[in-house]
Amino acid sequence: MYLVDESAVSVYDGSEGGSWEPIPTEENDTLQVNNTVKEFVLPTPKEWTNTNGSQSDTVIASPIQQDTVLENSSLLNLLQITGTYLRDSFEQGLPGDENGKSCQLEFGSYCLWSVEHEEVMKDFIVKRLKDQLFVARAYYPSIVKLDGMENLSHEMKQNIQEHGHMLSEAISDADLPELHRVNMAKMDQTIAAAKSCDAECTNVEKKLTQLLDMTEDEALFHARQSAYLYRLGVQTLPKSLHCLSMRLTVDYFNASSDMEHSDAEKFGNPAFQHHVIFSTNLLASSMTINSSVINSEESANMVFHLMTDGQNFYAFKNWFIRNSYKGATIRVLNFEYLQMKNLGNGIVDQLSPSEEFRITSNSNALTLNTLTRTEYISMFGHSLFLLPELFTNLKRVIVLEDDTIVQRDLSLLWNLDLKGKVIGAVQFCQVKFHQLRAYLPDFPYNSSSCIWMSGVSIIDLDEWREHDVTGIHHRILEKLRHDTEASWRSAALPAGLLAFQNLIHPIEGQWVQFGLGHDYGLAHGAIKKAAILHYNGNMKPWLELGIHRYKKYWKRYLPRDDVFMMDCNVNP
Repeated sequence: MYLVDESAVSVYDGSEGGSWEPIPTEENDTLQVNNTVKEFVLPTPKEWTNTNGSQSDTVIASPIQQDTVLENSSLLNLLQITGTYLRDSFEQGLPGDENGKSCQLEFGSYCLWSVEHEEVMKDFIVKRLKDQLFVARAYYPSIVKLDGMENLSHEMKQNIQEHGHMLSEAISDADLPELHRVNMAKMDQTIAAAKSCDAECTNVEKKLTQLLDMTEDEALFHARQSAYLYRLGVQTLPKSLHCLSMRLTVDYFNASSDMEHSDAEKFGNPAFQHHVIFSTNLLASSMTINSSVINSEESANMVFHLMTDGQNFYAFKNWFIRNSYKGATIRVLNFEYLQMKNLGNGIVDQLSPSEEFRITSNSNALTLNTLTRTEYISMFGHSLFLLPELFTNLKRVIVLEDDTIVQRDLSLLWNLDLKGKVIGAVQFCQVKFHQLRAYLPDFPYNSSSCIWMSGVSIIDLDEWREHDVTGIHHRILEKLRHDTEASWRSAALPAGLLAFQNLIHPIEGQWVQFGLGHDYGLAHGAIKKAAILHYNGNMKPWLELGIHRYKKYWKRYLPRDDVFMMDCNVNP
């Protein structure tokens, strides 16, 4: 299934003369389940191919919250990967498969999903009973009208009632009565006798159509319900993580000693390696920090500035004071307190971490059939544009998102020469500016430029201040909110792209492996070689919806012996 986030800012039809749908305001940014269900249907082959055979690009961008997660939205992406892409992936082995074995490719990449989710059918007989009942109800009105068929119609009516009674009390095969096979055999005989009668096909066809419509209505209802529950599941904090945060907060206020850090002199010292994380997810941010220090050659030189909101501040503070990280210094900051006390500029009222946008693109440049690919790109939230004001004494920082895992030492990244640029980040050239032109206001930009991913970024704060990136970002926001009435979250994409235009120093793609939160087709070898793993997408590893094959790279850094983890049964 393909779930569309209804907060999508616009939809582009790919043609030069196409138009964009209006960007919804924040008040109208609500769940539209009817529109969601329409996206469950895959395009037909005719819809995949342009009539004129020309190249086209269709881009749909949807902002999703940083702490969301999900899973089935990547299934469409999985189903539509072409043969060449699959062949390359399977030659390297399935993700996480040390033996390099792969499943058959009869149905394209569907086999990858089917192996992952293979289950024994527990309602096979129930489904067969429903099929019999469906056919019997279609024939019954015609049989009743035939002369001399009173016995058959009576028998068919009785069998229909017996099937209905069984199915009203049975969900799985184990719920069926002992005589269900006898009833199935009787129904088979009755249906065979009805088919041999001289019944008008049009009557049977009308009844079948009526039953089909009823079934489609029922399926539509369940699809709507599934869409709502799906969205709810990926945007709701799991109970165990909520418990962990609450227990740590209570414990902090119950502690008698003053829980302050002893390494405060390192906080503003530019001689140390400074890393910044904006997050409201305690477990996720601690895993990012834990993996960074474990794989660092000089962890004592690392300083982490962890920015969170007032609700999670005391839980974060308690956790990082109680736990040690190989001599690394962890500083927990309350963004709301700093905003009120030190900044006072009114630009950002509450914590706005990095935002993720789902980009769906269609292109038929190489083949007759359109290839649809879905990617999740991450972009700085509005809070990150206050970095120079938050860290006035620092010259350089590495910004990590809380859905990343570090597998190598980051010293080379820290010492990277940015060549006068403001930020070093991985560029993502599968999506370019011209594909997102409907989001961009009337500012000049190079349409052939690649977008960039904010999962891991090295930032020169001195260059940032010199180019006044924060001021540029603020002016773009004001124009967006005035001219297009864009919501606060949807404006993060154009504002982030335009504020850093021509100020990005590209980092080699081998540094970061993206897609672990939505792409089933990643090779095990590529994951092991990457210095940083980015679980961008809505299938985050701390959720039940996370991709099972990739969870092991994240779970190896879990502090399983922590008393709060055990009390809250935190076991992603």
